[in-house]
Amino acid sequence: MEIYVRELIAKGLKVPTQSSLNTDWLLQVRKDVLHADPMNVNMTAWGEDGIAHVEGELSVDVDLACSRCLESTKEHVVVPFHERFKPKAALNGSEEEEIIPVEEDKLEFEPFLEEMLMLALPFVPLCEEDCKGLCHTCGTNLNETNCGCQKDDIDPRLAALKDLFK
Repeated sequence: MEIYVRELIAKGLKVPTQSSLNTDWLLQVRKDVLHADPMNVNMTAWGEDGIAHVEGELSVDVDLACSRCLESTKEHVVVPFHERFKPKAALNGSEEEEIIPVEEDKLEFEPFLEEMLMLALPFVPLCEEDCKGLCHTCGTNLNETNCGCQKDDIDPRLAALKDLFK
C-alpha cells in the first residue's frame, strides 16, 4: 500500500482506499496467535497545508491462545488511526513531533499498519476475566473440572515445622 506524499500535498486531493492485507506474518511474530483473518483497511489520504494526512481504521479477527488455560479465544480488533507525513526537506525545527518525516515521495504504509495492529493486540489474552488456568501439577484445565491435586505447597525450608502440630 503506497502513498505518494508530495503528490498528495501538491494536489490536495482526497484519495479513499479500501484494502485487505495478508496477516501470515502475525503467526510468525506472536506465538499466541493461532489464526488471523486478513486485515481490512479503510482509509483516506489527503494533503493539506504542506502535510499529507492518512486517516482511517483497520480491523481484523484473530484467534489467540488464552494465557492461563491455552484455550482458543476470539478477538475482534479495530484500530482507528490518523498519521501525518511531511517531506524531510520541508520540515523546520518548530514542527510538531506528531509529523513523521519521509525521505522519499513514495511511502510504504503497510509497516505502519502492522505496527498499529501489534500494539492493539492484547498482551495477555484471556478467554474470560475469571479464567482459572491450568493445574500446576497435572495440567488439567481448571475451568472444566477440578483435578483434586494437593494444593498445599509448603516451602521445603519450613516443612519440618509441619510435624510440630501433630
